[in-house]
Amino acid sequence: MTTVVTSGVFASTTPSISPVNGVGTDYIQWGSSGSQSGYQFRGAAADVQLDGTEFVIGTFVHRNKPTNVSPSQFDVQLAVNVMFEDGSTTDLNFSFHHNETPNSTGTSPADDDLVDLQTFIHPQPVTIDGKQYRAVLSGFKRNGQIVRQFRSPEGGINFAEVVCMFTLEEPDVIISGLRYQGTSTGQADEYVEILNRGGGPQDLTGWKVEAKPTGRNFPFPPGTVIQPGQRYRVYTNENHPEYGGFSFGSSGEVWRDQGGIARLVADDGFVVDQSPYLDKGFNNTATP
Repeated sequence: MTTVVTSGVFASTTPSISPVNGVGTDYIQWGSSGSQSGYQFRGAAADVQLDGTEFVIGTFVHRNKPTNVSPSQFDVQLAVNVMFEDGSTTDLNFSFHHNETPNSTGTSPADDDLVDLQTFIHPQPVTIDGKQYRAVLSGFKRNGQIVRQFRSPEGGINFAEVVCMFTLEEPDVIISGLRYQGTSTGQADEYVEILNRGGGPQDLTGWKVEAKPTGRNFPFPPGTVIQPGQRYRVYTNENHPEYGGFSFGSSGEVWRDQGGIARLVADDGFVVDQSPYLDKGFNNTATP
């Protein structure tokens, strides 16, 4: 583990936008005077595990006002300076894609602006205590959920934590979440979530998720690849493209409310990860 302190500046936009000010600072603004929108980055201090454990590298703030800028979609480059406890530093460069959606007129509410992470992995390795790691952005953390797209309502100051991890070069896929009690009909909104917390992509061809003891399983389609920092979810009977669009397609329960276990199994049958929940229910007879 190591302790880090971060700060950041917005280095540039691609393409160049007009009007804009604050390039080279932690607060970049665009649009007409008196009605400017902009990004702010607030650094943080954190204890960091060097094993793919996620940590908050800083807070992203979007001060969103109705404004016009040309072009309306552009990338904003963020340079994050990371200082380690031994005094050494490194700069991490990431980019955000901004969509300044058209401002509604009359009584209609303005559309939310959209911010997407464009760069998830810093291209150069980071050396910590003589060992090389990859720096990977997981996404924006809001209301306990980590997402790749930040929806920013018009006319507000909207916040999200930016989550990062230091990890080794190779892929490292784990079960990162399990919602076993759904709220919709047939518990269709239940899901199991997997995360690649490693520094390389993983081909999931031949891999599957197993639900014990109900006996349900979901094989990933051939050619499915999970990138560093990416999350996939397999829902019981819903489709969510932002999480890969995977579903068991089951009209009945996949994850028993009484307890069970989720398993991630590789193409050779090796159990890559497993996540038991509630620690009970295994002695009951399950109905597949």
